[in-house]
Amino acid sequence: MAKRLTAVYPGTFDPITYGHIDVIRRAARIFGKVIVAVAHNSDKKPLFTVKERIYMVKDAVKGLPNVTVDDFNGLVVDYVRKVGSKVMIRGLRMLSDFEYEFQMALTNRKLAGDIETVFMMPNESYSYVSSKLMKEAASLGADVGVFVPNKVRTELKKRLRKAR
Repeated sequence: MAKRLTAVYPGTFDPITYGHIDVIRRAARIFGKVIVAVAHNSDKKPLFTVKERIYMVKDAVKGLPNVTVDDFNGLVVDYVRKVGSKVMIRGLRMLSDFEYEFQMALTNRKLAGDIETVFMMPNESYSYVSSKLMKEAASLGADVGVFVPNKVRTELKKRLRKAR
């Protein structure tokens, strides 16, 4: 039954990491279509523009035929409805993610009771990887190639070089 459903995986993806990609792959095995929805969310002060993040996400998921990439602005539940979905994917890495994600899921349920939030965990080898940590490490000169795709690694280096 789930193979006929479309699921939306929203996030800032600034930048996309192997943890995100692992969740996307897991979701793609369960759902007929997965839309990776890149949020405009300027409150988070992203390092990359929406266009750049979409480019990196598209490159990272190019081998997954049932995965598409889009962007959205505003309430995620409005976007999920707009694309005709009833399922939202959220990644949980650590227990520390749970409280925030739980609050958000309950708020979304109150706003849109017809949309279900499905929590997925990445492989444990990615459970500590976050976009924020990757930006921080890369800005200090670390090679983050084991945590992010090569294209992301290259874009991080270029962007951080410009920022100096």
